[in-house]
Amino acid sequence: MTYDPTIYLGAATHYRFGRPPYSPEFENFLARELSLDGTARLLDAGCGPGILTTRLAPLFAETVGLDPDADMLAEGRRAAEQLGLSDIRWVQARAEDLPDAAPGPYRLVTFGQSFHWTEEQQVAETVYDMLEPGGMLGLIVHTVDGRPRPAPAGTPIPHPEIRALVEKYLGSTRRAGQGTSQVRNHRFEDVLAHTRFGGSRSAFLPGVPDLLRTIDSVLAGYFSFSWAAPHLFGEHAEAFAEEMRALLASRSADGVFWDWPGDTEIVFARKPGRP
Repeated sequence: MTYDPTIYLGAATHYRFGRPPYSPEFENFLARELSLDGTARLLDAGCGPGILTTRLAPLFAETVGLDPDADMLAEGRRAAEQLGLSDIRWVQARAEDLPDAAPGPYRLVTFGQSFHWTEEQQVAETVYDMLEPGGMLGLIVHTVDGRPRPAPAGTPIPHPEIRALVEKYLGSTRRAGQGTSQVRNHRFEDVLAHTRFGGSRSAFLPGVPDLLRTIDSVLAGYFSFSWAAPHLFGEHAEAFAEEMRALLASRSADGVFWDWPGDTEIVFARKPGRP
C-alpha cells in the first residue's frame, strides 16, 4: 500500500476537537488486562494528533506516538505540552517502517482507527516480534452496529443531511487523498487469525451516552475525516463550512447536538507468556 501524504491534509487542527472520545472505561480495562504498574512501554501507531497517546501515557513509563503525518504529530506535541506530559516520544514514520522506526519491546501496541491504512498482516507480524511476552496488540474503533443505542440526550446530529451536503460539494464517490476511500471487505479478526497471534478476542466498552457537541465541534468532526478533509473542497471549503453551520443552526435552537459514536470496541491479540 503506497502512502499518500495528502490523506488528512488540513485535517490535523480539526481532529482532536472533532473526534468523539473513547469509552471512559478504557484505561481500567487495559490496566487489568496488562497488569500495568507504570513500568511498561506503549507504542501508539497511526497516532494522529495523539488522542490515544496522551490519554494512555500516564499508565506507562515510556510512550511512543508514531504517525507519517507531520501536522498530526505537531498537534500531538502541543496537546502533550498542554497536559504536562513529558515522557512521550513522537516519531514520523509509517507502521511499515517498524521496528527500525521505534524499536521494542512494548507491553502494548495500539492502533486507534488506523490499522486499516496499513499492510495489515505484515504489520501485525512485525508487532508480534516487538511485543514483550504477554504483550498485547490492540485495534480500537467506535462500533455502532449491533450495540444498544441509548436514549438521545438532546437533538441528534443530522448525519444523513450532512453527508448529502458533502456529496453536493464532492460528489457521491468518497475520496481520500489523491484517490478514493478504501472499502473493507474483511475483519481485523480474520487478518490476525492468519498471523502468529493465531487469533484474537473482542471487548466492547460502553461509550459516552450523553455526549453533547457544538456546531463547530460537529463541523470539525467532518473536516477530520479523510473523505471530507478540507483540501478536498479546495476554494469551496469555507462555503461548505458556512452552509453546514446554517444547516445545523436550523436543526437546533441552542446549537447543541447529541452524538452517539457507539461503544468502544477493542480487537486484541496477545503474545504468549507473562508480562
